[in-house]
Amino acid sequence: MPEFISVTFPNASTELNPIPNASIDPEYLIRYARTLDDYGYNYTLVPYDSSSYDPFTIGATILSATKNIKIIIALRPNTLYPTVAAKALATLSQLGSGRVVVHFIAGGSDAEQAKEGDFLTKDQRYGRLEEYIRILRRAWDSDEPFDWDGQYYQFKQFSNRVRPTAKIEVSVGGSSDEAYRIGGSLGDIFGLWGEPLKETKEQIDRIYAEAAKAGRADSDRPRIWVTFRPILAETDELAWAKAHRTLDALTTHRANGQGKVPANAPPPQNVGSQRLLDIAARGEVQDRALWYPTVTATNARGASTALVGSPQTITDSLLDYVDLGADLISVRGYDNLNDAIDYGRFVLPKVRQALEERKNEASA
Repeated sequence: MPEFISVTFPNASTELNPIPNASIDPEYLIRYARTLDDYGYNYTLVPYDSSSYDPFTIGATILSATKNIKIIIALRPNTLYPTVAAKALATLSQLGSGRVVVHFIAGGSDAEQAKEGDFLTKDQRYGRLEEYIRILRRAWDSDEPFDWDGQYYQFKQFSNRVRPTAKIEVSVGGSSDEAYRIGGSLGDIFGLWGEPLKETKEQIDRIYAEAAKAGRADSDRPRIWVTFRPILAETDELAWAKAHRTLDALTTHRANGQGKVPANAPPPQNVGSQRLLDIAARGEVQDRALWYPTVTATNARGASTALVGSPQTITDSLLDYVDLGADLISVRGYDNLNDAIDYGRFVLPKVRQALEERKNEASA
């Protein structure tokens, strides 16, 4: 049975109705987190940006306000020394009774990394990430003090007395060869953006091949996480009308300087965004309902592929990815809170019901 992921938003600002310079709204943050909990989401991603809020503090707030949902802390290795991160994540684990995952961002933009003093090359950033994950795992597992003498980190006799309540899963994302290698060999979860079924299957095969090359059994290979931005309405026709209104808003806000990226932003540097733009050039709609104009409207900034349709169309589309091997499905919209509620009411139950019916038919 797949698990569902949302994204945490600290205030009511959305891509459809941006609120300039909005600060954290604690009541909104808690309401949003509890909504996800009430509607049966399994995880919420707490994102990272060089100019935005601290994910650890936001994550602790979510854990204190909810009962079941797990937080996924986005972490760039350049921002926190691994021994400090090991303790911080384990502290959250204890506070939240084990409801913590860490998602690593090696860094896809030289300019974004440079804002916080990171001038390594892309290959070096992935090398550092590999070392970082190995240090975390040892810090969480080792009963004895240990030394580390690596290419990127060196320390002596580190002793960690802050142990996770439950295993902290490590998530890795990306679309480069190094991302596949490190995520396939070391990750518990591998995150992909929503691409067409054919390309998604090719990526999953690459990840599994790297896991096998690292000596991992099929039962131990990374779980696959795929992300979409569904545009949902009562019927397919209404959903497509809503999709075009959404696109108009994204385009207008970007032209007015209120989009995710400036109107004159250069082409993205990371492979994942380049892949999305290449696929977008092939046509607007892929497979059942995978819509790509939202990719070009945002210059492929982050997860940006939309699934458009009625609850049944969205459900059928998500089941296609489950059948490919997706274990975790991230759904987040453009009207953040209202979309999260709609998915929780009309999509998550339908996907789970369909899979339960399949299971019962198979056992019968």
